Amino acid sequence: MLKKQIEKYIGSQKGTVELHNEEKEYAERQGLLNGVQVKLSEPGARFKDAYIERGNKETEEFLGEESSQFLSQPIGYFKERNNEFMYLESRWFELIGVDAVSFEKDDVFGTYDVMLGLKLQKKYEADIKKFLEENLQGDGSRFDLMFDANEGVWSLNFALNGLKGYKEVLSIGEAYNLIYGFLFGLAESIKNR
Repeated sequence: MLKKQIEKYIGSQKGTVELHNEEKEYAERQGLLNGVQVKLSEPGARFKDAYIERGNKETEEFLGEESSQFLSQPIGYFKERNNEFMYLESRWFELIGVDAVSFEKDDVFGTYDVMLGLKLQKKYEADIKKFLEENLQGDGSRFDLMFDANEGVWSLNFALNGLKGYKEVLSIGEAYNLIYGFLFGLAESIKNR
């Protein structure tokens, strides 16, 4: 599915194709760039067109829609506003089979929690768990994975703190790029099994 999605994306672009590093390297490995002119996009530009909103963790009340400028805030924003979460929709997440990604500070464990829907079939459960167990590290190695048969989507929660490259000083945008790279790796690993 990942190969088809990236191939479809490349085919839908007119002229020079803008790709981020993950997609470019994957497309090269898959031989999808023959005769294609590619421009490498800046990492900070990935979510410039994303839909972003903040909400109240307890009531899920809508607190406001944000521009991509919000992503320049430090992740500590959620430590200071422990009652808030954010929700981000992006075509880049859709490309790798991920519904919108929510982000918040966990009240109990003190970690930064990532919550999302993963569009993979139930038969991939063992592969998903194996990837998570092998790639989440340290205090952030815990995760919750549950299949919703009605929606046909995995509900996945994990701690940002468990990702390679995590630092307390990340901006929200840098955190989302880290999350994206991790989920891209998951999508690629499932397709290679």
